[in-house]
Amino acid sequence: MTQSGEAPRRGRKGPSQVTAKLTIPFVGEVAGLWEPADAERTAAWELYFQLASRVAVVPLERDEGVLREALTSLYSLYDVTRGILHKHGPAVAPPVPQGRLTFGVLAMVTLNRVLRPVLTVWHPRLAAYEALRPDGTDPVSYERAWSEADELRRQLDVTRQALHSLARTLQQVAEVGDLIDLPVPRPPLPPPARTPPPPSARPPLGRRSDDGPIGDTPPPADQG
Repeated sequence: MTQSGEAPRRGRKGPSQVTAKLTIPFVGEVAGLWEPADAERTAAWELYFQLASRVAVVPLERDEGVLREALTSLYSLYDVTRGILHKHGPAVAPPVPQGRLTFGVLAMVTLNRVLRPVLTVWHPRLAAYEALRPDGTDPVSYERAWSEADELRRQLDVTRQALHSLARTLQQVAEVGDLIDLPVPRPPLPPPARTPPPPSARPPLGRRSDDGPIGDTPPPADQG
């Protein structure tokens, strides 16, 4: 029961509380109980949508994707997260007891402990390597030849796992379906190609079949 004049934290829809968990790359995790208010549910959906629609939460295979594109996606996610915090204001960061979490806490941990380390280290390293690319060299091939490409991919994969854990918590709070691990329908298979019969199965030229003359030999002349 709330005191007079105090707005209840729990909205009408969605779970009243969830166990939130956010993995911090190479450090550990932040975990606690989250009792989301209505404004936090709205903010959770906005950030979840941003995560689900970016390459930041998609695995980057060795011969797929572009490292520059992945870093740019993380940069834009940094700005988007700050924008969501600014938009909703104090309503998404109310004071809570120790061991409890809010949208504001999770968002700030994501900014400062998940995104900032990988961006501040790897953006200048990749930019310095890109600046040395010879004219006429394919940028994708040049990037994949970088001696530090595999290590950056490893860092990006750890960051992706952290963002994926955040997305699952946001999905639960927003009470929406899975928009990340979507089943991808396979395109219909093309019809099988019609293979011509082997030569041994074809009637020889000049022979007649039940349907008439076969091949290039004309029918015999009428001797009348």
